[in-house]
Amino acid sequence: MSVTLYVQSESTRKRFYRRDDLTRLAERICAGEGVTEPVEVSVLFCDDDAIRVLNKQYRGEDKSTDVLSFEQDGFAAPGARVLGDIVISLETAEERHPGNPAGMRDEVRLLFCHGLLHLLGHDHQTAEQRRLMTELQARYLRVALDSAWFAHDQLPVRKGKRTERG
Repeated sequence: MSVTLYVQSESTRKRFYRRDDLTRLAERICAGEGVTEPVEVSVLFCDDDAIRVLNKQYRGEDKSTDVLSFEQDGFAAPGARVLGDIVISLETAEERHPGNPAGMRDEVRLLFCHGLLHLLGHDHQTAEQRRLMTELQARYLRVALDSAWFAHDQLPVRKGKRTERG
């Protein structure tokens, strides 16, 4: 299994990610999720205005967001499966960790992991789905469970486990 990562940046923010780091993370995630064939993933880094347009166009929500993912179903030459596209707002990552470059890079890795898990079929519409997705993010990012969801949307802790707000 191999991962080909296509990266494009339209953001004014720079040095928030390393392609080789994201490729290794994608390989770890795909291996953990049982992907055996070669795959391709496209990543677009942008700012809030651009992701807001996409969010409105594809989800009907006229607001910026941190990450969007768009599943594809097809094969690229020569035979790699195209998983889809991930769009990440670097402006949002910067706002969540102002003046903290390491925190910004960690946020980008979290958003990338989250988007890739969506491309692989995971979701977080229910409490159980969200719990599983959080656990997977913690495993693949090699972080504590309480660092595997988004800082602005923390889950309360109950009996050592994070649960969805209800």
